[in-house]
Amino acid sequence: MAGGGFGTGTGGGDFEAKITPLVIISCILASSGGLMFGYDVGISGGVTSMPEFLREFFPTVYKKNSQPGLESNYCKYDNQGLQLFTSSLYLAALVATFVASYTTKSLGRKLTMLMAGIFFLVGTVFNAAAVNLAMLIIGRILLGCGVGFANQAVPLFLSEVAPTRIRGSLNILFQLMCTIGILVANMINYGTSKMSGPNGWRISLGLAAIPALLLTMGSLIVTDTPNSLIARGKMEEGKAILKKIRGVDNVEPEFLEIVEASRAANEVKHPFRNLLKRRNRPQLVIAICMQIFQQLTGINAIMFYAPVLFKTLGFKSDASLYSSAITGAVNVLSTVVSIYFVDRAGRRVLLLEAGVQMFLSQIVITVVLGIKLKDDVNNLGHGLGILVLVFVCSFVASFAWSWGPLGWLIPSEIFALDARSAGQSVAVFFNMLFTFIIAQAFLSMLCHMKFAIFLFFAIWVFAMTLFALFLIPETKGVPIEEMTERVWKKHWFWKRYMDEVEDNPKAQANA
Repeated sequence: MAGGGFGTGTGGGDFEAKITPLVIISCILASSGGLMFGYDVGISGGVTSMPEFLREFFPTVYKKNSQPGLESNYCKYDNQGLQLFTSSLYLAALVATFVASYTTKSLGRKLTMLMAGIFFLVGTVFNAAAVNLAMLIIGRILLGCGVGFANQAVPLFLSEVAPTRIRGSLNILFQLMCTIGILVANMINYGTSKMSGPNGWRISLGLAAIPALLLTMGSLIVTDTPNSLIARGKMEEGKAILKKIRGVDNVEPEFLEIVEASRAANEVKHPFRNLLKRRNRPQLVIAICMQIFQQLTGINAIMFYAPVLFKTLGFKSDASLYSSAITGAVNVLSTVVSIYFVDRAGRRVLLLEAGVQMFLSQIVITVVLGIKLKDDVNNLGHGLGILVLVFVCSFVASFAWSWGPLGWLIPSEIFALDARSAGQSVAVFFNMLFTFIIAQAFLSMLCHMKFAIFLFFAIWVFAMTLFALFLIPETKGVPIEEMTERVWKKHWFWKRYMDEVEDNPKAQANA
């Protein structure tokens, strides 16, 4: 072990690279964007279950929850305005990500992360100071712009800075920070719900300024990636940064490969049209499908609305926040499992094992709720309530070491450089689109589908596991500039898209 105690060796066997302290520190600072994202996911669910918040902004929901028997057990939180409070962030994010695609390419990953931090800070001020629903929604929209910019720039930054052999582990730092943010938010919600007075929710929303400041300061400290600098014509600066982050002087092979990839990328005048080319189709299909499937596991429905969900299942207010804190802790610990295994066991093993575990967990939850939780009668009891919590935790754990982190890691590493920024934008767009759809629809779906909502998500988990089995290739240990030769041209199905037909209209028509 060398290199400041962080290890040494070659990057995936092809490029000489140490795991330098600069790489580790840069990745931790950049990953604080995930901390902000996760904090927001966790905080919104807890705040929307606080009586003081509901009484001030959503009085009809407050009335349904304060008068027993007024509404079905499954329908107490069914309110479009309440869902809009959560989902408006993701609607803004899916628009912002396309703007972020151009800033990421033309201004760099570093400056895009700085913009994300500023959006987060301003949005936090609006939310904490809100005196009406309009201020709340404006704050959420500004936070959404931050999410769009951060989710565009941070995964690219992490994939480009990390040595190949630990690229998966370092990229998952973004997801780990996200899960830590959710856990911290759950604990803060638990604390502020105990406060006397009506403003506990303001403290919960206002403390988002801390991760927002971390991202803003971190983006000022880190250097931009060699790939980004070289793509913008800063050759010498890019080479100097490459030497610093790799911890070796012999970076010529990797430098020349990045230069060549940048030259090809700069020839692309219309990056989104370029995405539709035949050779980019496998990566595009996988990136889009992974984002859609990630949301159709139902994870964000559970994470957004965990306190609301547990209250629906009959847990008291304190117990519901406590239970959501438990699922938050499971989320963090399971993401650490992913960091350990992703570059050892590989991506596919984690996706396939988790698919089976998520499916079985949701089936058990469906059966228990179908038998015991009716519209007007809750026969769950303490023992079965704990059983539901255990299987929710089992579901969260398997998601956290698979589709959670890999949903961001795999799209960020499979595109060629000429399509990488645009590809990441499309991935973030579809993630935010389906996050918005699920966030806006979940409470209404819970009201109308009742316990069968978990069966709905289980069916999608089954479908995505088959997709992973047949169509997602293993990318462990492959340098990101060599994916075409070493992954796509050797895959049983996708290799047909790697031939040279796109310049020949006749051949393309027959393909």
